[in-house]
Amino acid sequence: MSFFRQRKRFRDLTEQEIIALAISSEEDDARIYRGYAERLRADYPASAKLFDAMAAEEDTHRALLIDLHTSRFGKTIPLIRREHVAGFYALRPVWLIENLGLERIRAEAEGMERDAEHFYLAAAARTSDAATRKLLGDLAAAEAGHQSKAATLSQDFLDDDTKGTEDAIAHRQFILTWVQPGLAGLMDGSVSTLAPIFATAFATQDTWTTFLVGIAASVGAGISMGFTEAASDDGELSGRGSPTKRGVASGVMTTVGGLGHALPYLITDFWTATMIAFVVVFIELWAIAWIQNKYMETPFFRAAFQVVLGGALVLGAGILIGSG
Repeated sequence: MSFFRQRKRFRDLTEQEIIALAISSEEDDARIYRGYAERLRADYPASAKLFDAMAAEEDTHRALLIDLHTSRFGKTIPLIRREHVAGFYALRPVWLIENLGLERIRAEAEGMERDAEHFYLAAAARTSDAATRKLLGDLAAAEAGHQSKAATLSQDFLDDDTKGTEDAIAHRQFILTWVQPGLAGLMDGSVSTLAPIFATAFATQDTWTTFLVGIAASVGAGISMGFTEAASDDGELSGRGSPTKRGVASGVMTTVGGLGHALPYLITDFWTATMIAFVVVFIELWAIAWIQNKYMETPFFRAAFQVVLGGALVLGAGILIGSG
């Protein structure tokens, strides 16, 4: 709570501080857009040019604000930033956004401009001072102008063909980095753990033992698959993206795939737990077939036949071994 008490309320800012806050915000936005441009330049040059141009627009508005401050209050600009003001819209960490792909970066840029406009409009509505209200209204109009300019720049640098090409590249990268490793992990976790879990279940008919075996098999398989995926390809030659991301996707989905039919054995009644586990297995296998159809363009019924048949064989093997 002491952190929030140290932040200044917006309604307590002077007009000079409001202008200084706008100047620092424009500086931050320009720096963020240039960071996006550098992140995208190698793979998405058209989008990089768009963000370079948006950064230049922020520089222009910052210069106008500095001229306004100099004419009204002199050359010494108070140091005040977003984090110093309670209620001012917060920016998400650049390192988080820039790792989430092209479309997410575009959406974040639009959100930055929209948040700034909305904040200034709300702030203008809350003040009774005419000069402050006018200043906040002008800032809101400037942010709305940024959005219009961003749309114009988008048309200049991102025609339909260019945007379609970059979107296709981003979609392919998403599949290579996240979908393929995650799907492989989900298949491995769902199918490979069927035999040990159901063999244990039918051999012991002890739900707690079965649950422990399921947890061990799922977590162990997840760790193994994650490290294997990360170590098998650094992504530089194959273009499959960060090995860390692929390892996380594969490891997490492997663990999830196994946990799905292990968790029902927290139920103490053996046959109730087993029937629920069967239902979960059915859902898992059809989910895998759906993902293959949606992202890998595998015909649904072929994917379903392959996955369900393979899962049924492994499940049957586990039940037979456990019952023997």
